[in-house]
Amino acid sequence: MFSEILMQVIALDNLMIILGCTLYGTFVGAIPGLTATMAVALLVPFTFYLDPVPAISAIVATTTTAIFAGDISGTLLRIPGTPASAAYIDDAYRLSKVGRAKTSLLVSVTTAAIGGVVGVIILSLLAPQLARIAISFSSFESFWLACLGLTCAVLTGHGTVPKSLASLFIGLAIASVGIDIAVGHPRFTFGLPELLDGISFIPAMIGIFAFSEVLRSVQSTLNGQAAAASAKEKLGQAAARAGRALGTYRTTIARSSIMGTLIGALPGAGADIAAWISYAVARRFSKEPEKFGNGHLEGIAAGGSANNAAIAGAWTPSLVFGIPGDSVTAIAIGVLMLKGLSPGPRIFIDQPELIHTLFGSFFLANIIMLPMGLLAIMMSSYILRIPRAIMTPIILLFSLVGAYAINGTAVAIWIVLGLGITGYFMEENGIPLAPAILGIVLGKIIEDNFMVSMIKAQGNISAFFEREYSMILGVATVLLWCYLIVRTGVELMSKRHRNL
Repeated sequence: MFSEILMQVIALDNLMIILGCTLYGTFVGAIPGLTATMAVALLVPFTFYLDPVPAISAIVATTTTAIFAGDISGTLLRIPGTPASAAYIDDAYRLSKVGRAKTSLLVSVTTAAIGGVVGVIILSLLAPQLARIAISFSSFESFWLACLGLTCAVLTGHGTVPKSLASLFIGLAIASVGIDIAVGHPRFTFGLPELLDGISFIPAMIGIFAFSEVLRSVQSTLNGQAAAASAKEKLGQAAARAGRALGTYRTTIARSSIMGTLIGALPGAGADIAAWISYAVARRFSKEPEKFGNGHLEGIAAGGSANNAAIAGAWTPSLVFGIPGDSVTAIAIGVLMLKGLSPGPRIFIDQPELIHTLFGSFFLANIIMLPMGLLAIMMSSYILRIPRAIMTPIILLFSLVGAYAINGTAVAIWIVLGLGITGYFMEENGIPLAPAILGIVLGKIIEDNFMVSMIKAQGNISAFFEREYSMILGVATVLLWCYLIVRTGVELMSKRHRNL
């Protein structure tokens, strides 16, 4: 049995597909504005001509590498390729500015591979048990989980609590654009039909991070010495620094990999919530919490390992119950159905070789990602040698094209420009950008699950604490809210004392 599965995984056609899709995922993920989900969606037509095993292997390899590749643009250009990368983008970008871009990216790719391997091992051993917990989640648990993710964004923000909350509420306000699901009335659409579905996350992220960075770059009088220093960082020195960091933070990597898998197994959670929560937990238990957000490799190790571990975890409810854990697995379920396979409990009985081959392909894709990632890191150093006068318009061009490609409307370009100016003024006033991004991502999820839960409970708030998992998540979230209130009071009193 094992030898048959191994032969299917390392079969020449499957191996070539994994290798090709690893390169493809690295290329697409590294381009600002293009996401892992988009990479997989563009791949779907090609899977029509493949057998089920190579088709799923292609999706797995593309997703795994595209998630990591998003860290390349985040580290070098401060444009996160995925929502999850926003959790530690400040650490990665600050390291790049002081000449440690290769060190940061080597930690990213290695922890991503470790997290992916840990995730697939847990997935293969505990898939039915994890899915049993995941399937029991209702709108109550999903609401609290999203609230917990938002709370972690404020908790880990490098600004003060009031400024982090201000950023979060800006993101939630942006997320409120569109149709009110409760009454079906448009909100803040200004009569534009393109805004009825809300503001798409990709144009918002490109505007807040990419265009605001372009504005800062134009205003800046720096001569690019930091970029030159990063480009000149020797690969051997970077590998030595990364190796020491991996040894030092091995406990953080192990904890974040396990947490990422468990959180990813929850329907709708995804890698972004996993990365934020793992980053917050790492900061909480770190011996140097004050360094987080200021160029600390521990934060990158925590977020990077949770990212890819969550990808494996998201396949748990998809395989066992046919419930997509995220947008990528939703596409994968569609591909399996096109092949005449129905994900669910029966697939473990009717097609066990397919499931085990999937696990093997997942494992292999994470291993292959290491040399592919190293190649991408070596090539990325050339980006830093490009003069700012040339790089800035190129970034702007990719940003606008990437935003337009989402839904093909000019409104997306105006969103990029408007939110870019907003992001610029936010940072000029010390308001962090990351909480705003997570507010945009999770705002709709929170509203939808809150309204559904209130309808179920007929307005009874206590119903949010009646279910077992809902009560655990709710109490944890409320305790964190209380902690933030106390911390805000302490910060305000300390500031008042300094002014006296």
